[in-house]
Amino acid sequence: MKITVNGTTQETAAPTLDALLQELGYGAAKVATAVNEDFVPAAIRPEQRLNDGDRVEIVAPRQGG
Repeated sequence: MKITVNGTTQETAAPTLDALLQELGYGAAKVATAVNEDFVPAAIRPEQRLNDGDRVEIVAPRQGG
């Protein structure tokens, strides 16, 4: 299916947000996620189904000032 991740369209076979994070190499990294502009808490990612055309945002925390 085609989804958009951080503004870039890509193909994925990942059925869930958790699977997508694994596929993209995030593993257990501390990141914030949203699907179609709705925040998805880490505990719900394994149940968050992805659909063709979804827009996913993945944001890693940064330090600095």
